[in-house]
Amino acid sequence: MSRTEKPTLSTAGQRELERYGRYLREEQDLAADTVRNYLSDLRGFAAFCESSWSEGEESEESFSSSAVTTPTITMYRSHLKNVAELKPASINRYLVSVKRYFSWAVDQGVVSRDPARAVKLVPRVVPPPRHLSDKEESALVVAAENYGTPRDRTLMVLALHTGLRAEELCKLKPEHVKLGKRSGHLAVYGKRGKYREVPLNVTAREALREWMEILPGGAGSPWLFPSRKGKTNGSGEREPQPITVRGLGYLVKRYAELAKVEDVSCHDLRHRFGYRMAQKTALHRLAQIMGHDSLDTTMVYVRGTQGDLQNAVEEIAWA
Repeated sequence: MSRTEKPTLSTAGQRELERYGRYLREEQDLAADTVRNYLSDLRGFAAFCESSWSEGEESEESFSSSAVTTPTITMYRSHLKNVAELKPASINRYLVSVKRYFSWAVDQGVVSRDPARAVKLVPRVVPPPRHLSDKEESALVVAAENYGTPRDRTLMVLALHTGLRAEELCKLKPEHVKLGKRSGHLAVYGKRGKYREVPLNVTAREALREWMEILPGGAGSPWLFPSRKGKTNGSGEREPQPITVRGLGYLVKRYAELAKVEDVSCHDLRHRFGYRMAQKTALHRLAQIMGHDSLDTTMVYVRGTQGDLQNAVEEIAWA
């Protein structure tokens, strides 16, 4: 089922949709496309109701919100899943539109009870994040070394060895880097300005030392990873700007293509760090390093990949 389909409705059913459409446009002040999408979803549900109600009857039944029961909506959910064969995200989109409609109908006094309230959305199984292999990680770093700048290589190394979010990497300043002989850390201000100190291993420390020796402006630079573009001020001078999240994403995509590694994003580099650390580190410590507020978020790194699960079942094979 697609939004371009426009099933036919009875005259009474069409009037019901038009009344709801006026509410969305005039009282909710929604964009035309948003209104169109809501009405398209509701039309699909209304058409399903009219078709199922009229089946086996001599006369056709017109759609009316007062005639809809909770079982009607659960039957529609089954129809979307088993007949239309839609994915959970699409099914839930239609159900949310129906729920929104009946919430309005209750507020308007059209119906006394909301039949959609008890209907649950289809649960979605979230696949584990992209898991880079050792070979893919090595290829990415080599591509940055061979085709990129020292800045780009340092960005790749830090992403893989600190697990910082893209926006956290971009906002780093030289004063956030604390390097010692055998230890070091980054002072990071993450989501909602929450502060944490992310430890640096020897690989990250060496990459940072090399980069900071040639960083334009040195320790006085306003940004650890300045953009090459920057903005010009009123005097025509270029003001230093940090590399943007979009710019970092472009770099990762470029080196992934050069390394012939498919479907890689900045977040996948963070996930690579999380997966590797989860094999050696207690979850509560990993959550602290990655800036997670809940261990439930960190749990994603102990979920097996498809390859992990395949290897696990192979261990009990008879052959």
